[in-house]
Amino acid sequence: MNANTIVQKLWRLCAVLRKDGITYQQYVTELTYLLFLKMMKERGREEGNIPQDYRWEALVKAEPLQKLRVYREALTKLGDPESGLPRMVQAIFDNASTFVREPQNLTTLITAIDELDWFSEDRDQFGDLYEGLLQKNAEETKRGAGQYFTPRVLIDILVQLMRPKPGEAIQDPASGTGGFLIASDRYMRAQTDDYFDLGEKANWQKKHAFHGMENVPGTLRLLLMNLYLHNIDSDHVDLGDTLSDKGQRLGKADLILTNPPFGPAGGAPTRDDLTITANVSSYQLPFVEHCIRSLKPGGRAAIVVPDNVLFEDGRGKALRQMMMNWCDLHTILRLPTGIFYAQGVKTNVIFLTRGKSDSNNTDETWVYDLRAQMPKFGKTNQLTQSHFEDFIKAFGSDPLGHERGKDQGEEGRWRCFTREEIEARGDNLDISWLREAEEEAEDGLTEPEDIAASILEHLQAAMTEIEALSTELGESELAAEPEVAK
Repeated sequence: MNANTIVQKLWRLCAVLRKDGITYQQYVTELTYLLFLKMMKERGREEGNIPQDYRWEALVKAEPLQKLRVYREALTKLGDPESGLPRMVQAIFDNASTFVREPQNLTTLITAIDELDWFSEDRDQFGDLYEGLLQKNAEETKRGAGQYFTPRVLIDILVQLMRPKPGEAIQDPASGTGGFLIASDRYMRAQTDDYFDLGEKANWQKKHAFHGMENVPGTLRLLLMNLYLHNIDSDHVDLGDTLSDKGQRLGKADLILTNPPFGPAGGAPTRDDLTITANVSSYQLPFVEHCIRSLKPGGRAAIVVPDNVLFEDGRGKALRQMMMNWCDLHTILRLPTGIFYAQGVKTNVIFLTRGKSDSNNTDETWVYDLRAQMPKFGKTNQLTQSHFEDFIKAFGSDPLGHERGKDQGEEGRWRCFTREEIEARGDNLDISWLREAEEEAEDGLTEPEDIAASILEHLQAAMTEIEALSTELGESELAAEPEVAK
């Protein structure tokens, strides 16, 4: 049985648990606990990690009416910080509790998991299975794991273009469920025959290569589980707010791959090093500044950002100027709408390389418009690798953007804009020349939740504009106040 078949089988069991009032995300969390216990048994890792009374066999053999009691006790014990169990076990079961109320429903779930064949001929399938469950959750809930779920095809494309290498420090400051970190590890394994035969370098690669932070405890649980199932060490993946002082502990990176959260943050960053976006109370601008500052000289990044990062005045404009001065902003990819399970969300990927100095690093920026004149994407028409083929050719094989396809002019999707041309636009990077079809895509929305998402996106853009204007007015008034004589 392949991973896709197992995912479908497990997902159908969710219908049983709906009688217990369990949501899709609660169901994935519930599966995380049970799959972890099953996986520890299958891999022979229970000794020293799981106490005898709470192992998988204890759950399977318990009488139906006792299963729920044993399971509840296991969740409490495994997450107890005083238990002396490994950090990874405690983190996955931290504050864990079951959403299942009916013992028979738990029995049904445990029996189904126990009967599945988890191993193909060449490898176990726990990692592939878990990724599939996370994607199913995203498809059903529109905002899987509480954040916009980055389509795995987009993650794979960005990793392919950025070409991570063993020995590099790779960071995702908004890790979510770990898609970028896992795809980077998978890419390096495929490209490097001696990935695990590097002597001392192998230990560094396993324990120090990947750095991440996630601010939502429930999502961190899914992240840690995902990393563990893919044999990636999580010592440098923490719970915390990247826009607080804790974010500085992520350190410097050779490569940053991330899809930061969008929208209001509920307050300005509390870090003292984010000087450009110090007063901005939305997520996207401060996260971009974090990425710029976290790159080593020569380091590279691919960052998913909403449209307002490219056009917002005030702090947004100052951030773009900083980005083009400190970095070579060599490429912008305008993404289609609908790929984040919400039609109204308009996003881009900015590709940049940190310069060795902090001035005049961007000479030209290439823009690829994959949004205009594209079909409507959703559950029935999903984004695939083939949609990116022309962009991949135009981008070239150099992750630093030094190999470019030919400028296609106003009739094509791929165009080059000099720094002088961008400056003449007021440093507005929201550049499109095939706008008509893009506007029609929004006019054709029919699903209520897609229309609502589109309206929300426009409201958020308006709010960020108002916030920027308010900040600018506040700064102007402060500057205009006469100095009080001492």
